[in-house]
Amino acid sequence: MTSPGRRGRRPGAPDTRAAILHAARAAFAGAGFAGATIRGIASKAGVDAALVHHYFGSKADLFLAALSLPVDPRKVLAPVVAGGPERAGRGLVAAMLSVWDNPAVRPSLLAMVRSALDGSAPNLVTEGFLPAVIRPVLERLGVDRVEERLSLVASQVAGLVVVRYVAELEPIASMPAEDVVERIGPTIQRYLTGPLP
Repeated sequence: MTSPGRRGRRPGAPDTRAAILHAARAAFAGAGFAGATIRGIASKAGVDAALVHHYFGSKADLFLAALSLPVDPRKVLAPVVAGGPERAGRGLVAAMLSVWDNPAVRPSLLAMVRSALDGSAPNLVTEGFLPAVIRPVLERLGVDRVEERLSLVASQVAGLVVVRYVAELEPIASMPAEDVVERIGPTIQRYLTGPLP
């Protein structure tokens, strides 16, 4: 008597997911988001590319999983897009602070920023986080000159992160979030929707 055939996907080895993440971290750190490919990551992990998609979905999903962030920044930024371009400056700062001011989340984010600053993961922000997370927000907001505006927004956000959370420069380090939003939000808004020279 023959047993009925199995249906559905064949389960992977218990360490398959870990092997894919290890290969993805190396690929994203070395080649950045644009240079890394699902096929190349799959090859390094010794699996089929379809299995990478099965476990992680898109390349952006894999990138965020490889970062091991405690929150999905795309979900945090969704209300910014929903609020429309004219309110996005304050919304972006408020969303960022809501995550960074959470003491349970901050250590992981600080580790990511320090890796980018000390050169151990130089492509992490410029070729990873910005194209995978921030550029799609600007595109969905429908702003013009996305690349230029992206770099301007990134300069302000990166500066705020370094000053408030890494260097802990006063008074901005202990300033209430609402005050930071009111002071920084208009600058981000200008970078997002204001006229550019």
